[in-house]
Amino acid sequence: MMQQDIKRIQDFWQQLELTIDQLLSSRQDNQFDADSLLSDYRDTLQKIDENLTFHFERDEDDGPVEMIFGCDGYPESIHSVLSLVGAAPDLSGIRFTAFNHRYDPIPNYINVADEVCELSDYWYSLHTIENKLHLSIYMHDVSFMLDIDPRVEAVMIFLDALIGEYELMTRVWSLDWLELPTDPVDFHLRPLSELREGFDQLKHAATPIGITVH
Repeated sequence: MMQQDIKRIQDFWQQLELTIDQLLSSRQDNQFDADSLLSDYRDTLQKIDENLTFHFERDEDDGPVEMIFGCDGYPESIHSVLSLVGAAPDLSGIRFTAFNHRYDPIPNYINVADEVCELSDYWYSLHTIENKLHLSIYMHDVSFMLDIDPRVEAVMIFLDALIGEYELMTRVWSLDWLELPTDPVDFHLRPLSELREGFDQLKHAATPIGITVH
C-alpha cells in the first residue's frame, strides 16, 4: 500500500475518533440521524479506495454498534478493507469489522426496494472445475437487466449470510444467474438454503481466487 493511502487511512480514523460520539448519540431505532457526517465518512473512504463501503449493525439492544466495512464484491479491494480495519482504533461503544460474516439464523426473506424476496424462491448448483468453484443461482424470470433487479441484491445478501462475504469473493470463481426449471430436482439443483453445507464440502478443494459475475 502506498504511503499516500496509509496517510488517508490514518486521516479517516482520526476523523471518526473526533466525531464518533456525535454519530452514536444520533442513533434512533437502529438508524443514525447524521447524514452529513455519514457522507463525510463515505467521501473520505472513496479517496482511499472507490470500492470501500460501510454499514452498521447491532445484534443486541445493549451491545456495541458494529461498523462493517466491505468492498462491494470487488476482490481487488480486499486488501484495502483489511488494511483499513487493521488500523482501526479501540473505541468504546463501537466495533469495527471487515466484511459481512455468516449469519445465524439465516433470514427467510429480505425486503429490497419494497419487494419481498424469499429464500425459498432460489435454487443453486455448485461445481468444481479445474480447482475453481462455479456457482449458479436459479430463479424465475431471469432478466437481462440483472444490475437493476432487486432480487439480485437480495440474493447477494443471502449469499453473505450463508457463506460470508470474504469467502464468496475469494473462493467462488464465477457466479451465473439462470432460469429456474419447472422441476429443479430433476436438474439436480438444491434449495439456496442448503448452500452453506454444500459450499463447505467443496471450498477447500478450490484455489482461492476472485469472483467474476456473469
